[in-house]
Amino acid sequence: MVSAPGSNDAPDRPDDVDPPHPADKIYSDGPSTTEIEIADAALAEEVADSADGAGTTDDSGATDESSADGAAGSDDGGGEASVPRPGSHADAPEPAKAAEPDGVIREPDDVEPDTADGEGGEARRVGTEGEQRPMTGGQERPSPKAALVYNPIKVDADELRETVERLSREAGWSDPLFYETTVDDLGDDVTRQALEEGVDAVLVAGGDGTVRAVSEAMTGSGVPLTIVPSGTGNLLARNLRLPLDDPDAVIRATFDGERLAMDVGWASLRRTDGTTAEHAFVVMGGMGLDAAMIANTNPQLKKSVGWVAYVDGAARSLASAKPFRVMYQLAGSRLHSARVQSVLFANCGSLPAGLELIPEASVADGALDIVIFQPKGPFGWILVWRRVAWDNSVLRRFRTGRRVLALRTKDNAVRYSRGTGIEIATSDAQPVQLDGDEFGEAVHVRTRVDAGSLLITVPTGHDTTGL
Repeated sequence: MVSAPGSNDAPDRPDDVDPPHPADKIYSDGPSTTEIEIADAALAEEVADSADGAGTTDDSGATDESSADGAAGSDDGGGEASVPRPGSHADAPEPAKAAEPDGVIREPDDVEPDTADGEGGEARRVGTEGEQRPMTGGQERPSPKAALVYNPIKVDADELRETVERLSREAGWSDPLFYETTVDDLGDDVTRQALEEGVDAVLVAGGDGTVRAVSEAMTGSGVPLTIVPSGTGNLLARNLRLPLDDPDAVIRATFDGERLAMDVGWASLRRTDGTTAEHAFVVMGGMGLDAAMIANTNPQLKKSVGWVAYVDGAARSLASAKPFRVMYQLAGSRLHSARVQSVLFANCGSLPAGLELIPEASVADGALDIVIFQPKGPFGWILVWRRVAWDNSVLRRFRTGRRVLALRTKDNAVRYSRGTGIEIATSDAQPVQLDGDEFGEAVHVRTRVDAGSLLITVPTGHDTTGL
């Protein structure tokens, strides 16, 4: 029989059985020691009464088991059944009943498998209808989206938008975003807006100025750019050898094509008033006569006949062309001084009409090609034309022609260099052009190359050898 707390029969508790704990202060609103002792006494009395009903105890402390067993085994309805003693078999549950009602199974072989028969492998991702979806770590965008930036003057806007929307839908992409350029925004600002929208690709359609502006905003973004051939020149599309007569193939490459990491050139211009500005170029820029030719080209004529209009600009400029003194220095080279007509810094080398200004130029070599024109008199301009239109564009294509060039005496009418950038300074401000757009006059130009900073989309299987 359990002795009541405080009785003489209760065993003494050592003081260290339940030592105080720091958390006791936190739970100071719990029951007091007195309340616990009263509850223990009440429980001890209940246990003592149950034991007295189960059997009697004689003076020697032995229990009358026959009486207890008779009471426990009686089923004639006479009297109440006594409480079974702890440890007796009367309180042992039956195995069949023990599994009810929660269906607990104690044998491992009886556990039903939680997968269908024949299924194995790793877990997979499914859609709302149970269809299987690719698992890519949760970083994929369920509905990729493209943006089209276009010059409405250079393209058939309705047809272009319809084509981009149709091919986006066929590729499973969301409806594309469309942005039109204006005189005040050549495409760089709206391109930044598109990137802020989180687009997965950008398409550009327009002239070289539109391509340049969009490329400037895209540089370093990691988002691929698709150049849809259009406009009067699209020199970058020509230099990348994109299919100029199949815009659908180029647009489709946005969704399933390959990527080419190309270089982007940057030119920092300082004006006569000391102000500076930096702009990107993807084809070529220049200071001097080439910029004057572009500035003197009739805009309406250019819209009508394209690059042929620059012949008119050249005729206007050559009549009054005068050499000017420049100090220039390539990165890592010594300082030079020369009288020149023009200094070009190029990322690409091909011009319209099949002309090769810089045959060895590459958009992915991490360098800029520098061309210095310094002809002497009218005969010097003949040498310039021969170098560009005949030597580079015709003779270099054939083995015999290359042998002729190797034997020819070098002239200084056109000088080529290559480096990561060039710094040019003049005493008198000279006109500057970038990708065919005039950028006013400057007295100092510093260029640099941002290697592989622009991702260009090309059709699958497109030959990029030599680009």
